[in-house]
Amino acid sequence: MTKLTRGKPKLAVWKFTSCDGCQLTLLNHEDELLKLLGDADLAYFPEATSSHLKGPYQLSLVEGSISTAHEAEKIQEVRAASKYLVTMGACAMAGGLQALRNFKDAGEFTSVVYPMPDYVETLHKSTPISEHVTVDYEARGCPVNTDTLIQVVRAFLFGEPLPETNNRSVCVDCKKLGLSCIMLDQGITCMGPLTQSGCGALCPSFNRACAGCYGPRKFAHPEALERHWRQLGIPEGEIARAFRGIHSYSETYRNHTLKEEAKVGESN
Repeated sequence: MTKLTRGKPKLAVWKFTSCDGCQLTLLNHEDELLKLLGDADLAYFPEATSSHLKGPYQLSLVEGSISTAHEAEKIQEVRAASKYLVTMGACAMAGGLQALRNFKDAGEFTSVVYPMPDYVETLHKSTPISEHVTVDYEARGCPVNTDTLIQVVRAFLFGEPLPETNNRSVCVDCKKLGLSCIMLDQGITCMGPLTQSGCGALCPSFNRACAGCYGPRKFAHPEALERHWRQLGIPEGEIARAFRGIHSYSETYRNHTLKEEAKVGESN
């Protein structure tokens, strides 16, 4: 374990392949962040400050997936310099939307998109942080739930309790809010039965199907939901697209996504 220097604990925030959404969400809660920084030093956070302090760090927050050889090396350096490492959001947890390339030929994509693909240095897969280093806690969401994240940060910096975890689906939150079932009412794919709660059923509250931002809950059973979708008459292509989300490369959905891709290919 990294030996820390005396004084205030150091907090670092790192970005890998991502949209910066989790970092911006953290910055949008500036009042809570400023209170936090009364007792800790913001040692590294390029999105917020040009002032950089060298490690070691008590806690590193990591946003984004590993998509380049440079990032694969950098995350090892971050882990070595950090006593604790917490990932923020779906990209860091499951590879993100960019992990859709994991099911295809990444070289084919670059040759189509870029006029000079030889200059594009990228790995064939976009992978979660946990496939490269030990992760002490995964803060879910797309973007991350900032209230939960602040509580997690305080836990690792000052020894306060970690947030309570649950294994509820988004469907439970819908019921608590008195919302009718989007899937049954509209006959569309909704990831709510498989998805870990935490967003407060945000999308269903606006009459939209759950997109699975918080990732699969423990013991999620995608095959059962798939069978139900077929009973509702939902086409194979729509079922396949439902699993091609920001958590498509998660352990729960990875093999299922491959099977759905194969089914669509056969139907074409």
